[in-house]
Amino acid sequence: MRIRHKAKHLFLIVLCTAVMFLQTGCWSKDEIEDQSIYVGMGLDPASESRLEKQFRKEGSDYRKRKLLTYTLQIINVQSENQRGGGQTASSQKPYYNISETGDSMFQLIREFSTRMERPVIGHHLKVIVINERLARKYSMNELLDFFLRDNDIRPSCQVLVSKGSARGTMVAKDNTVIPSLRLYGLIDNRYRSLSILEPMTLSKLEGKMHGEQSYLLQNVIAADGEVKFSGSSIIKGKTQRLQGILNEEETIGSVWLMGNGKGGLVKSYHENRQPVVYEVKGMKSKITSKVAGDDISFHVSIESKGRLIEEWANTNETIDSAFRKQVEEATEKEVRRLTSLALKKVQKQYGIDVLGFGKQFSIQHPRKWEKIKDRWEEIFPEIPITVSIDMEITEYGAKITR
Repeated sequence: MRIRHKAKHLFLIVLCTAVMFLQTGCWSKDEIEDQSIYVGMGLDPASESRLEKQFRKEGSDYRKRKLLTYTLQIINVQSENQRGGGQTASSQKPYYNISETGDSMFQLIREFSTRMERPVIGHHLKVIVINERLARKYSMNELLDFFLRDNDIRPSCQVLVSKGSARGTMVAKDNTVIPSLRLYGLIDNRYRSLSILEPMTLSKLEGKMHGEQSYLLQNVIAADGEVKFSGSSIIKGKTQRLQGILNEEETIGSVWLMGNGKGGLVKSYHENRQPVVYEVKGMKSKITSKVAGDDISFHVSIESKGRLIEEWANTNETIDSAFRKQVEEATEKEVRRLTSLALKKVQKQYGIDVLGFGKQFSIQHPRKWEKIKDRWEEIFPEIPITVSIDMEITEYGAKITR
């Protein structure tokens, strides 16, 4: 019995020791204060900064082509330490931007080691912003290859396109905002606006690039230290280059056609030209394809339920079924206008299927798809597409109804 008790006691000691080694914790010998953590990056056409030019003038140069300028946004640890010490504000910005110009992403990142005492690490990278002109000139495969290979960079990182300087989207007016985190936060506001597309992460992009699929990327514009999501970029599947731009209304029309919006509003006008606003509480769309011999056609059915959230046309009267019907019809008319704008630009002007028609056709008619998939971009612009829209008002807020 005594031997058995000792064996049991020894087993418990070994087990506890093993559990201690398996506990999560920081195993790295590198303290966070000794790292330069970058949370955002911008890619622009080559444009050397004044500092880079001065370095080169002093003899700092190496073999490279000036293809692009790479900007990292790095957390200012000293500023954050001041805030953590109980100060409500800091005289320093909570971030700083550093740029290099060249032709190799990896080389540019390592080049920062010759300028900074703390090595840069990308474990917390949130957003990559690509300049529109750069996206037209180079494919996504070329621009993002390094980021997809680098184990330090998480595949959940979001990719955006800037209309103008990508570096400009990484500047804030005051000392309380980290611009890259601001961009990342805007993406989470999809439940508030139909202008914000479904997030495009590196992992999603990798699948689309390998499958040569066409898709939309969210556009961001910057002015005076402020940013705004406005419109989207059409990326062509075979080339993976930016082929065209959708404005804000065309982007919203695309969201309705894809049926993947989380929330937002539709503003229309009553018969007396007063605004009425429908708040989207839910939406869905269904793409149905039909084949008759060699003829192909599509029908998109869009359904939505929502709330009458604002109206100037009937403010002092109760809402009856007739008025509700008028508002529903006005809202349907507006959504039809938006979807028509999107189809005109996507299908007729660019002939690039970023809305998923080809994917649905391949599911519904796989044998026919195998015959035409290589010619899809030639066929798609000529295919008839009809749209039906059904909007239902289910809530009125505190307004009296009858």
